[in-house]
Amino acid sequence: MTAHHRSPWTLPQPTRRWVAVWLRNLLVWRKLAVPSLVGNIAEPLIWLVAFGYGMGALVGSVGVALPDGSTQPVPYLVFLASGSICMSAMNAATFEALYSAFSRMHVQKTWDGILNAPVTLDDIVLAEMLWAAFKALFTATAILGVMLALGISHSPKLALAWLVLGLTGVTFASLALIFNALAKGYDFFTYYFTLWLTPMMFVSGVFFPREQLPGWVQAVGNALPLTHAVRLVRPLFLDRWPADAGVHLAVLAGYALAAFWVALALTRRRFAR
Repeated sequence: MTAHHRSPWTLPQPTRRWVAVWLRNLLVWRKLAVPSLVGNIAEPLIWLVAFGYGMGALVGSVGVALPDGSTQPVPYLVFLASGSICMSAMNAATFEALYSAFSRMHVQKTWDGILNAPVTLDDIVLAEMLWAAFKALFTATAILGVMLALGISHSPKLALAWLVLGLTGVTFASLALIFNALAKGYDFFTYYFTLWLTPMMFVSGVFFPREQLPGWVQAVGNALPLTHAVRLVRPLFLDRWPADAGVHLAVLAGYALAAFWVALALTRRRFAR
């Protein structure tokens, strides 16, 4: 079966040429690195200052559930910081894999130009996913640096949190590329943010303990990838090991692998038309 007639659901078959596509994105981004960084970290830091210091002064501390069933009082600023950095990684990966990738694919026709070289569509989609994940990790690293400077946490386990944030970027970049493949225009992405990302932020334990939510909402939250990212990162901020870390990592990795496969299949079908 030739490449033109194979099923779009064939397993991904990227080559090492994806590196060239990734480097192309890096070279273009270098010219806009500073404004891009400011844009990516400004909003989460505003959230952190406004709610962490403002509301934190009113709330004081919140109880975080421990594996043994007890609760540990945690300053609200630390609670919010550990959740918001996961949200920031999610948003950075999503924006890059939606708006920027769509511009390169549909508006600027960059992907069509690249396909004239000995590069496959599988290479391009993989490079776009890893590029969006890199942008997420870059943003999270900058925010983490600010949090360290503010003394929010000095846990040595934050190095592992950094790796989790990288996986979070991979997961949400893969999910966003599904909608990138389906989009007819930028307005389509409003559905993704309104119906998927925004509700997820409020049921995944970013802003308040999930234990306060109704049982059925908690059950829904348990199936969402952001919940598992927060459950991994927050204990590391508190210098504790996450409970059921293997389960949370498996869920994030499972989302990433499945979403990337679906995104690639839908992108192949789009380009085959």
